[in-house]
Amino acid sequence: MAEPRWLSPQEQRAWRAHLAAHRLLTHRLDRDLQEHGLSFNDYEILVNLSESPERRMRMSDLAEATIQSRSRLSHQISRMETAGLVVRENCEDDRRGTFAVLTEQGWDTIQRVAPEHVAGVRRNLIDLLSPEQVAAMEEIYRPVIALLQGK
Repeated sequence: MAEPRWLSPQEQRAWRAHLAAHRLLTHRLDRDLQEHGLSFNDYEILVNLSESPERRMRMSDLAEATIQSRSRLSHQISRMETAGLVVRENCEDDRRGTFAVLTEQGWDTIQRVAPEHVAGVRRNLIDLLSPEQVAAMEEIYRPVIALLQGK
């Protein structure tokens, strides 16, 4: 078996900085959303639905977009249905298919919460970086995302 390619000290620092920043940022944004009765996952689902035609997505597509198993998404959608944010509708073209659909309450919620969420993203990340660093961050993550999405 070949010897592992251990990370150099600089690579190790970069990797650990990425992990810490990701965890801390996600935790902060999730905590901010909890003030509105939402989790970070709830918000991500609301965003995806609000940006989709007719504010609806097939559950399978929504699971893929939010990187969740179908089972986990189903439980998440059940909680969000109870809160009045989404409803499920059967797909007329495919009897096995189900749509998650944003309700008016869900639409009102995303419109109310989005400005505060974006302010948190700016305050805790974007405004700390120069425009060049933001462009570099996008450039750095593009091949990682492509690899992991199989593109």
